[in-house]
Amino acid sequence: MATPQQPTPPLSAAPPAPDPSLRDAEEVARGLGVDPAVGLSDAEAARRLAAHGPNELRSRPPVPVWRKVLDQFRDPLVTLLLVAVGISLAVWWVEGAHGVPVDAVVIAAIVVLNAVLGLVQESRAESAVAALRSMTEAMSTVLRDGRRRTVRSAELVPGDVLVLAEGDAVGADARLMSATALRVQESSLTGESEAVLKDTAVLAQPAPLGDRFDMVYKGTAVAQGVGRAVVVATGMDTQMGAIARLLDSTQEEDTPLQREIAHVSKVLGLTVIGIAVVVMVLAALVNDVRTPADLVTVLLLGVSLAVAAVPEGLPAILSVVLAVGVQAMARRNAVVKKLHSAETLGSASVVASDKTGTLTKNEMTIQRVVTASGEATLTGVGYRPDGEVRAGSGPLTDERLTREVLMVLGGGSLANDTQLVEHDGEWTVQGDPTEAAFLVAAHKLAGTTDRVAGFERRGEVPFTSERKLMSALVDPPGDGAWALVTKGAPDVLLPRCTGLQVGEETVPLDDERRAAALADVERLSGQAYRTLGVAYRRVEEGTGPDGLEEHESDLVYLGVVGIIDPPRPEVAAAVAEAHRAGVRVMMITGDHPVTAGRIASDLGIVEPGARAVTGTELDHLDAEGLRETTRTVSVYARVAPQNKLQIVDALQADGHVVAMTGDGVNDAPALKTADIGVAMGVTGTEVTKESATMILGDDNFATIVAAVRQGRIIFDNIKKFLRYLLSSNMGEVCTVLLGVLLAGVVGLDGAAGGETVVVPLLATQILWINLVTDSGPALAMGVDPETDDVMARPPRSPHERIIDARMWTGVLGIGLVMGVATLLTIDIFLPGGLVEGTDDLTVARTAGFTTLVLAQLFNVLNSRSETTSAFHRMFRGPWLWGAVGLGVVLQVAVVHVPVLQVAFGTAALDAAQWAVALGAASSVLWFDELRKLLWRARHPQG
Repeated sequence: MATPQQPTPPLSAAPPAPDPSLRDAEEVARGLGVDPAVGLSDAEAARRLAAHGPNELRSRPPVPVWRKVLDQFRDPLVTLLLVAVGISLAVWWVEGAHGVPVDAVVIAAIVVLNAVLGLVQESRAESAVAALRSMTEAMSTVLRDGRRRTVRSAELVPGDVLVLAEGDAVGADARLMSATALRVQESSLTGESEAVLKDTAVLAQPAPLGDRFDMVYKGTAVAQGVGRAVVVATGMDTQMGAIARLLDSTQEEDTPLQREIAHVSKVLGLTVIGIAVVVMVLAALVNDVRTPADLVTVLLLGVSLAVAAVPEGLPAILSVVLAVGVQAMARRNAVVKKLHSAETLGSASVVASDKTGTLTKNEMTIQRVVTASGEATLTGVGYRPDGEVRAGSGPLTDERLTREVLMVLGGGSLANDTQLVEHDGEWTVQGDPTEAAFLVAAHKLAGTTDRVAGFERRGEVPFTSERKLMSALVDPPGDGAWALVTKGAPDVLLPRCTGLQVGEETVPLDDERRAAALADVERLSGQAYRTLGVAYRRVEEGTGPDGLEEHESDLVYLGVVGIIDPPRPEVAAAVAEAHRAGVRVMMITGDHPVTAGRIASDLGIVEPGARAVTGTELDHLDAEGLRETTRTVSVYARVAPQNKLQIVDALQADGHVVAMTGDGVNDAPALKTADIGVAMGVTGTEVTKESATMILGDDNFATIVAAVRQGRIIFDNIKKFLRYLLSSNMGEVCTVLLGVLLAGVVGLDGAAGGETVVVPLLATQILWINLVTDSGPALAMGVDPETDDVMARPPRSPHERIIDARMWTGVLGIGLVMGVATLLTIDIFLPGGLVEGTDDLTVARTAGFTTLVLAQLFNVLNSRSETTSAFHRMFRGPWLWGAVGLGVVLQVAVVHVPVLQVAFGTAALDAAQWAVALGAASSVLWFDELRKLLWRARHPQG
């Protein structure tokens, strides 16, 4: 007869203690009003779910489309363009609102295009991020009404009794009530690479998260064993939720590029206003302005000059360049969520990385086997069973050592509950990662797996934290005695051994041999290896599985293995490349200081023996001490989430641009605070991905370095098209400004005819120049291939202006040459002035107009580099030459096509006039070549 179910006690009014790890499990269950043998009833679980809410972390509400659209117009440069649209519309209205306000329409179209590009790219990034998420929903096994039930983890409530088994994801924070060889992988929460052995004993005093052995936490996974636990916290009340709340208190910083563009926009805005006002005042003073029509003409001149000075194509071209860079990064498995973040990696001076799963494979690997006859080294890393066993620098040939190594690896594989699984070329494990290391190592020594396959398991003694041993009773093939194979901590195993395996023989384990074995263990531990010893003994055939612990004595010691979570093979080269680029790589981990130092040394992050600072040490430092430590120390171990934030804040306070990488929940706050947070797409948690600005689809540290290179290329190309746009627009400003001031000198006054205010260029011609030269060539320059080795120079300082004094000098110089060349061309064809000409104002203005367009196309070649000759690799960028060719064709059309002549006030030019315009325009190229030559002579080292 079935035992009648007892009703679930009502939920106690008294809340459980803040730290259930310090209370007895039965007491915790009583406080939560649950019978651990029965669990909650469905009705009570539903009531608690309604009271506590779903077991989910609070996520950011989706940004509505209207907000995303508005965000595209928050750029200061876009605001400046919108002001220009307003002024253009006002002038158009004052003039009588005839026809279409072309200036306003075109600038507005450019602003809209920029917004569309930004929206499309951000939408693509969001889709890519969503594609990285797991499509399966987390499930948990619980006791409900005395029966096991599988429920959605989101439906867990305080008081639920979790039934834990190997491979399960822990659905909520819970106090253990029973545990049998239970090991939990907590690296996503604590950064500890090894699975943590759990037991139910009450802690004597408060302990750090990673040392609360009687607790399991949401977001972790069961690597081995079984257990039961009562849920004490769900949703935002879990440790994961605490980290999520910490995220809410961190502030997102603008990227260096956003800050710089904002500065450029402010400077341009003030400059444009100043120049426009000065020109309008001068025009009014120089010319005889008497009527409202004359005043409108002067105002239109000022607006035209504002349009000329503002690089209205800059926001759209910047978005395109960033989008192209983002797509290039995506092809390298780096998904950038925000366009402006793409360049930030290029200016990163520090990459602060987690260790487990980022710099390392998060796959425990046996690299050393030490026996009585010597030491063997195993090649290959991770769970892929590729590699070999070597002795010194050569293959393993010594028969005695080979047999001993085979027995160690075979014994470790027999005393093992883990499975090694291959699927589509990828190798994974089901069970404890440390036990998996024996299975992988056994494949690397010929004959080991065949030997193990013949044994049959007859019983076992599971691993516990008290024993620190695990034993398996095995029946060898054929007739003969059975064997008990034991593996565990060497300091516990060796006292149980009385013999030592030496080749085929067993010799007594005397004091000298015991001391040598312990010395081997200490040597491996000093090299940051986790050590496990292996031993065995013969037992009578038919020995029962009960009482096996009594046979864990008089063992024959086989040897010890050194296990480590190895670095990813590609990371060392990536770290070296980062150092070549002047980027400092730091390791910030929750792992042991010795292990962290060893991995950092192997990867070239620090020199061997370099200091590793722990989180406890950081907690005792003041602000200045913390900054001083971060200046000199690159390895941090046993750190808590708040320590990571402290490190990032200290680096930023010291002027560094910080990229923080990681995959665990504990990395999320620092990722959000860093200048750019880089999450792992495969092993990263959803909280981490949401906090990051970039996600690595392949979890490959080398991808970060590739993204740094791409970020630098993006920055170089931004400087190229900024140099081009500003210098070309400065040419337009100088032409109009000097044309007003020197109208009498170049003959414009005498050609005025019926015009009261004569200008060298019409407003429509200025607009045409902007359309022809500010779009195609600038865009092509933005996608120009890498011209120099961008990784051979240090990262730019966050205080360095994208438009520095040298660039401003070049911009003003080129602009002045363009203005002078344009006005001289006009003077050549006009009667009077410095050079006597015979053509009318329309022809002269067309020639000057054409000179300015061609000068800007010559300036395309100048702007590819600030110091390198335009003739160096000049044909490397096909898009640039295509844009230049298109600009020439369009200029020929506007000069010779009748309908365009009417629209833009041009007249046809003959071959001689074209030659004059071309020669005058080329002065821009020769001037800049001379400037670059002089600079290279003064700076021979670059």
